[in-house]
Amino acid sequence: MSPIETGLFSPRYAALPPIFYRVVAPQPLDAPHWAAISPDCAQLLGLNPATDFNDASLAVLAGQRPPAAHPALATAYSGHQFGVWAGQLGDGRALLLGERQGRDSQRYEVQIKGGGLTPFSRMGDGRAVLRSSIREFLCSEAMAGLGIPTSRALALVASRTPVQRESWETAAVVTRVAPSFVRFGMFEHFCHGNRPDALRQLADHVIAAHFAHCRDAPQPYLAWFTEVIAASARLVADWQAVGFCHGVLNTDNMSILGLTLDYGPFGFLDGFDPEHICNHSDHHGRYSYRRQPYIVQWNLQRLAAALWPLIREPELLAALEGYQAEYETALAERMRAKLGLLAWRDSDWGLLTDLLDVMAEARADYTLTWRRLCAVRADGSDPLGARDLFIDRTAFDAWRARYAARLREDGQDDDVRASAMRAVNPAYVLRNHLAEQAIQAAQQGDYQPIERLRAALADPYREHPANAELAALPPDWAQTLSVSCSS
Repeated sequence: MSPIETGLFSPRYAALPPIFYRVVAPQPLDAPHWAAISPDCAQLLGLNPATDFNDASLAVLAGQRPPAAHPALATAYSGHQFGVWAGQLGDGRALLLGERQGRDSQRYEVQIKGGGLTPFSRMGDGRAVLRSSIREFLCSEAMAGLGIPTSRALALVASRTPVQRESWETAAVVTRVAPSFVRFGMFEHFCHGNRPDALRQLADHVIAAHFAHCRDAPQPYLAWFTEVIAASARLVADWQAVGFCHGVLNTDNMSILGLTLDYGPFGFLDGFDPEHICNHSDHHGRYSYRRQPYIVQWNLQRLAAALWPLIREPELLAALEGYQAEYETALAERMRAKLGLLAWRDSDWGLLTDLLDVMAEARADYTLTWRRLCAVRADGSDPLGARDLFIDRTAFDAWRARYAARLREDGQDDDVRASAMRAVNPAYVLRNHLAEQAIQAAQQGDYQPIERLRAALADPYREHPANAELAALPPDWAQTLSVSCSS
């Protein structure tokens, strides 16, 4: 038994009836080899990154053989895609291998994405290509480094297996890790399938495994749903604060635990544009940066509709009404910290909005603007030259004067405030051009850029001179990059 399998036990999800999943044997990759390993995720699972990723572990994570103790599972779900009911979907290329006990005493599901055909593959081939697998591996770990709830990426396996998308590419497998991969679309699946018994079983499973404290509430299902709303609101506030665009916020891509899930055509903002659309396939801008909070709310409404057999409609609607306040509170706290303020005042919304307006007018780089603002002092001086990111420097100077006056009202020490701001305004995010450079190198057999980028993104708030270009303005050619749902 490989080190990966040692301690890998049957997932709790397998205790549910067979209607919830299908048993599937992984399909092997041709000439698999390690492309990347996350030591942070490995250590979380109690694995030694130096010794446990051997040939036997590679065979399991490459789909060359299933786990020895129990079969792999593909889960069933449905969902709304781009606002339209899509019917049955399910794990078309993801296989649940089992669970491991983490060093934090939490149980984690271990899943491979790209493991081959399943009964839910529809017209797909069950594979994931190297380029999208690199992006998912890097962004999963980048989000963890930013402190944003997310599924994790344990390992990336490359291969010679050919797959065709817009052109011929090679297949890869990402090993994904999360406390649960249950998503909104699973509840929709059983509601639309007129299976209230299965719907109740799924809710009971999720509550028992992840919301056990809700069982003591007067209305356990309502207490649980209220927590799902709050977690989802906090998650999208996290995204907005760092300039992250998910790209495919379908209900089947929404985690019941409030995790960032299913990294497809995502992107971090470069030049600030609130209408930015990171997904080339999103022709109508449904999932633009500005619309993300509203789409999460819409998805919660779809989840509420699926839960009507368990929770009375008036109570569902009352719970949903709390979303906006939860989101605004979470966003205010994040932006207060990013601006270095001691407490948030209602008038600070105007200060924030005016900054974003000036940034949008100049297409000022989102990450660099916030990072350079860390150095602005209460006397109005700007040591790092944040104003240099703006075309209309007069407009920025006027805003900076207001900001400096607000800082003087707080009376904080400049250096103390700057240190606190650097702890929430990252120097490094996974910009598209950085991911593209790592992809191009990997396609030539050089995986070192992946590791270098992963290491920097795992510690994004602390600058290192050797990584200066990873924090620089993107090159002009980055504007031509686009990502889509094809992977």
